[in-house]
Amino acid sequence: MRLLIVGTLEGHITAAGRIAISRGAKVAHVQDIEQAMNALRSGQGAELVMVDIKQPLAKLIEQLAAERIHVPVVACGIGTNADEAVAAIKAGAKEYVPLPPDPELIAAVLEAVTQEAHTVVHRDPATARVLKLADQIAPSDASVLITGESGTGKEVFARYLHQKSKRAAANFISVNCAAIPENLLESELFGHEKGAFTGALARRIGKFEEASGGTLLLDEVTEMHPRLQAKLLRAIQEREIDRVGGTTPVKINIRVLATSNRKMEDAVKEGVFREDLYFRLNVFNLQLPPLRERRGDIAPLADYFIDKYAKANGMKPLPLAPQALDKLLAHHWRGNVRELENTMHRAVLLASGGAIEVDAIMLTGSMVDSSTGGGGVGAGIAAAIPGVVTASPTSAAGDKPLVGRKVEEVERELIINTLDHCLGNRTHAANILGISIRTLRNKLKQYTDEGVAVPQHQDAGAA
Repeated sequence: MRLLIVGTLEGHITAAGRIAISRGAKVAHVQDIEQAMNALRSGQGAELVMVDIKQPLAKLIEQLAAERIHVPVVACGIGTNADEAVAAIKAGAKEYVPLPPDPELIAAVLEAVTQEAHTVVHRDPATARVLKLADQIAPSDASVLITGESGTGKEVFARYLHQKSKRAAANFISVNCAAIPENLLESELFGHEKGAFTGALARRIGKFEEASGGTLLLDEVTEMHPRLQAKLLRAIQEREIDRVGGTTPVKINIRVLATSNRKMEDAVKEGVFREDLYFRLNVFNLQLPPLRERRGDIAPLADYFIDKYAKANGMKPLPLAPQALDKLLAHHWRGNVRELENTMHRAVLLASGGAIEVDAIMLTGSMVDSSTGGGGVGAGIAAAIPGVVTASPTSAAGDKPLVGRKVEEVERELIINTLDHCLGNRTHAANILGISIRTLRNKLKQYTDEGVAVPQHQDAGAA
């Protein structure tokens, strides 16, 4: 991963950088936030920014937000000064790390950011066949289209391809085409010149240039507007891009990977995706089978997520009881690996005793059908309501009957109770619920407007 350190860290900069490097990070150092912003705008990029608490942290985070540069920020300061730590979290830092730096703490922070994203946990022959094909095509520079249902691990396989390629030492840059509005996506991909539009405060290097020498992943590429598809096609064909507001073409040297959970041929037939771009991207196709068709992966993935979330919550990993594993194996897994991850996250928090028993496995249900692709608020949250697929018509929170109650009421109860369980931490609650942080924020705003008491949190800037 790439780490950018900002400030002197009271003389501990060398030690912090050395620890990070020993853990596999590529470390760059700048003196202040102005230099940090210049480095990020110029395409140097970072997956984590570690900032001296003496720096104007709030100003840095405001600038990052204003220029839509998405990177987690960790504050560092001498000792465990509670006031400084709280101030840093409120300003928007994800964590506060006391100095002198502790190797294990630095390692934990780095691991939390990278989340071992290029590790493919598997045991099923179906996954092994896909990995064998990935190993064969990884060394080439050919474009690869990775397809499969939502939650099957398409980005994980993209990172795997990058790690196995000749470009592994260079950047891997991912852009979610569905998450960025069309009027912003062009600038995100191709960059812009200063003054190109309102808010363009300085020249900004786009993801194509940032990925130069490495790999660019276009996640959910079928959600890209047709106008931008034409510009993307030219970039792939000509290996050059034009910044928004620019007058000189910029040469690029990248490998392009793309993902989609739609049937690409249908998108082409419907006229929402260019056929020529489809053929450019689909030199090779990796089709990921859904989790229900590779059940041999369920047990190792469950163990992996148990270990991950036990460590994240400062708990001892517990073994999975045989009856609990049977319940996992019998489930349909409409949400695939992502649904399994959320299930095991909940199980880690709910388990008691010496093992994760069957009553801690709260599987998602189908009160609201989200298979139409809308994935709306009601669909996403209703699908996270524990107990819906079982015969017991009660909620896990308070033994109130579910039958006869409105979805909105049960949904609100689930969200509020989960948030209260997480001591108000929005990010943690969203992970448990299996919804995006944006969805959670929208629902909480709605509840507040309706006069419903919402549990407060201390890390407001971080979540």
